[in-house]
Amino acid sequence: MRVVVLGAGLLGVTSAYYLQQLGHEVIVLDRQASPAAETSFANGGQISVSHAEPWANPSAPFKVLQWLSREDAPLLFRLRADLRQWMWGLQFLRECAPARTRRNIEQIVRLGLYSREMLQALRHETGISYDHRTQGILHFYTTQKEFDAALKPAELMRELGCERRVISADEAVQLEPALSHIRSRLAGATYTAEDESGDANLFAREVVHLCHTRGVQFLMSHTVTALRTAGGAKGVQIEHVEATDAEGRFQRIRGDAYVLALGSVSPLFAAPLGIRLPIYPAKGYSVTLPVKDESKANQVSLTDDEFKLVYSRLGDRLRVAGTAELNGYDRDLNRVRCEAIVRRVEDIFPGAGDSAQAQFWTGLRPATPSNVPLIGKTRLPNLYLNTGHGTLGWTHACGSGKSIARIVSGLAPEVDFAFTG
Repeated sequence: MRVVVLGAGLLGVTSAYYLQQLGHEVIVLDRQASPAAETSFANGGQISVSHAEPWANPSAPFKVLQWLSREDAPLLFRLRADLRQWMWGLQFLRECAPARTRRNIEQIVRLGLYSREMLQALRHETGISYDHRTQGILHFYTTQKEFDAALKPAELMRELGCERRVISADEAVQLEPALSHIRSRLAGATYTAEDESGDANLFAREVVHLCHTRGVQFLMSHTVTALRTAGGAKGVQIEHVEATDAEGRFQRIRGDAYVLALGSVSPLFAAPLGIRLPIYPAKGYSVTLPVKDESKANQVSLTDDEFKLVYSRLGDRLRVAGTAELNGYDRDLNRVRCEAIVRRVEDIFPGAGDSAQAQFWTGLRPATPSNVPLIGKTRLPNLYLNTGHGTLGWTHACGSGKSIARIVSGLAPEVDFAFTG
């Protein structure tokens, strides 16, 4: 079949790769001039199956209320006259119920384990390199309350096959000596040896190169404007995609099947088709600093659950990313939130990075209320979804890409997951 993939972020390019592997002719459209130039550009860099506890959990409502007046809050709802935001927020509260949280963790872990395995297989088969590290991920806690709250989710993840091991503060410092500066403040930690880290943007560009060599066509600087339907023997389905190129020229792109992988704007294109996607943009931030002192910089990828930050070593750079701000499609950098991240870095790893050369970035994560992505069929027979991955797009990219390729091809997915359709 001729398959049109909408979006050249992590989910779009992995979808294209696996679709081509299954013998399809593939065309990818994206409004940017280069792949992975938006949400996948400067994320936290973690392949973190262990980061499976969703934002929506039993402790979230109270925390969100506490954080409403804090400009630097880890999760900040900027209340707007926006019906979609309020509907998303109500669904978020519903997902905070213990039974729903448990179900969502199960889904996230299953997809994560499969996706990590597919990433490792892709790396082994192709030899691609993307500043990856296979030293695991360590979650550290500087308050006893946060550490105690992590124990039950970690136990559930172990039951599901993700070996998130509870360790002492001393063991954490042995694994990552850069934490020695805050040893007296560490309440405890968890460690997942099989988790990884790497530069998601570099990975995406490497996958695009592989796709190019195998005949996948990338139409970059092509802004999708609409998905048009028509009736036929199979009922109403997508007839073509309308887009404009870099010179503003109008184009129609036709295929046999279409994969919607447009991240946070996916609902805007699905709504005119009568498809309501529970996705809302969650603005995340990252700071990238050159390493100034090797002896003080982390080697193991870290998660700071209390501040909702992750720390990854990407070659000679430190990448620190996290937090979420629900403020519509606003992309402005908030200096207060940027500076709060830098302060935490200096607090945990003083002198490790060159703060004077810090590069700030923000991107809109496509968040579902449950943190469980939308992958699979829609009510239109030739339109498929691969979107809504929130903070875990990098973790779930390869598993999602391979799964949607199999679904488009009429094959059963290889993972037990709640696919759409």
